[in-house]
Amino acid sequence: MECRSKKIREKGFEIMALQMAMGWDVDDFDKYQVMVESTWGYSHPGSFHLKELADYAQEGVISACGKPAYFNTTDICDGIAQGHEGMNYSLVSREIISYMVEIHFKANPFDGIILLSGSDKAVPAHLTALTRLNYPAIHIPGGVMEEGCQHTTLEQIGKYHTDFAHKKIGYEEYIERVIAACPSSGSCAFMGTAGSMQIISEVLGLSLPFSALHPATNVGIKRLAKKAGKQIVQLIEENIKPSDICTEEAFLNAIIVHSAIGGSTNVVLHLPVIARELGIKINLEEWDEIHRKVPFITNCRPSGYYPTTYFWYAGGVPYLLNKLKKFLFLDTLTVTGKTLKENLEEIEKNDQIRKIQRCLVNYNLSPSNIIKDVSDPIKKEGSIAILKGNISPLGCVAKKVAMPEEVKEFTGEIKVYEEQNTALKDILDNKIKPGQALIIRNQGPKGSGMPEMFYITEAIASTPELNNSIALITDGRFSGATRGPVICHVSPESVEGGPIAAAADGDILKIDINKREINIIGVKGKIIPEDEVTEVYKRRLRAWRPPENRFTTGVLSIYTRLATNASEGGYMSYRNN
Repeated sequence: MECRSKKIREKGFEIMALQMAMGWDVDDFDKYQVMVESTWGYSHPGSFHLKELADYAQEGVISACGKPAYFNTTDICDGIAQGHEGMNYSLVSREIISYMVEIHFKANPFDGIILLSGSDKAVPAHLTALTRLNYPAIHIPGGVMEEGCQHTTLEQIGKYHTDFAHKKIGYEEYIERVIAACPSSGSCAFMGTAGSMQIISEVLGLSLPFSALHPATNVGIKRLAKKAGKQIVQLIEENIKPSDICTEEAFLNAIIVHSAIGGSTNVVLHLPVIARELGIKINLEEWDEIHRKVPFITNCRPSGYYPTTYFWYAGGVPYLLNKLKKFLFLDTLTVTGKTLKENLEEIEKNDQIRKIQRCLVNYNLSPSNIIKDVSDPIKKEGSIAILKGNISPLGCVAKKVAMPEEVKEFTGEIKVYEEQNTALKDILDNKIKPGQALIIRNQGPKGSGMPEMFYITEAIASTPELNNSIALITDGRFSGATRGPVICHVSPESVEGGPIAAAADGDILKIDINKREINIIGVKGKIIPEDEVTEVYKRRLRAWRPPENRFTTGVLSIYTRLATNASEGGYMSYRNN
């Protein structure tokens, strides 16, 4: 193929001189030029180790006679951003990281791209950048951290904090768990957004087989990074681009696997944004249709029992794909240059899965403990349900796989909060009564940047008298670690004038997960006919005025003005000007 780098250098006569000032040789300019970019930084464990992995990727590029150049834009951690204004910046960071990758690539003479990331917003940011740029590219997932002693993983800290706040455990036990939760670099060892998105990357075909959730401390991840560095040169030579790999069928495969792994609700925000860059539309109805058909078979926290380190040792994504073959589109292309089907056949021929599964002997486990057969699933339906009704006409998301059965049919009186901190305090202070439906609004992309609410959901899930008897509904989002009676992404959001803006204390909310319905059925403590509810809410919305945007400067002032609602993925759209 004709090199992009050569064409750009022909136009920019200073480029060679400037790059040679960084130690390049004249013969380097005859090679394919590869941008290697990671989210490395002292930001959190999921990115802390990525510079070393990037070095191995660059070694691979060099060994294949390419010329790498390293860039980085680090990410933030949702765990570190929890509980303060930093959480408002989480979703917008996805947008900014993807734009920085675009800027770095477009401003420089590169022929291909390698991106390394492993965490919540970094992986979707990188996958979005790859589909937007649409040049030969590979994503290298950063892997997963080890689990702590007594199998402690980070998402459990919310439970232990609630137990400590309720004086069920002492300070010393609480701190012991905090110390145990994150024993190494890598993404958190549960099937949250980071784990879900690493798997999505591999299923889409943008990363090499066995890349997703590879133990970050296992030397094999370095070999995979080096292999990816070699492979990018082949992709450039054959001009295989993300648009060749990420077809509509590939995105359907991603939703199928999301159902089977009990994936994070945040993937419902991210996948449509990645697909949109290639002109592919994913609607909420497709999510629901697939999640009704594809069972939940992956026994990993928070919806299952085991840390995600065990998922890889059970055979990882290839073993899972073998279990799901009857649902999948196997002729989709991948970054190996082969189809999904061909990859699985080669893996079987080389007996790679069985060799990896030997590691489970260390844990006295078998693969079936972690990844079940579809004929004997953990639950017959998948991770999420898409609900619609008069409070959310565009749809909202329930992680039903992690929801108590008692609240899948729920009717209760509404208690409204305009922000989440007061709601959390009321939960911890035992001010919430069984049977209440808590609504937290003004939390959507336009309202406040769409912060997640892990502390609140974990406080509810850790309080038995509430977990099975209340519901939490919001136009914000939840952590990938979320469990319990919660529903998110209510669209349209409150500040857009969605019906949730008209909800009032004492109104009656009814949820039916099996029927996929969520509706206001009464006002002021009294159930009334549907048409009367409609009239009450129309009258309230006529009198409603949108709150003033509290972000007047900085990136959130831009994001909250340009963001689409959650049903479209919360990306920045300039048509919203």
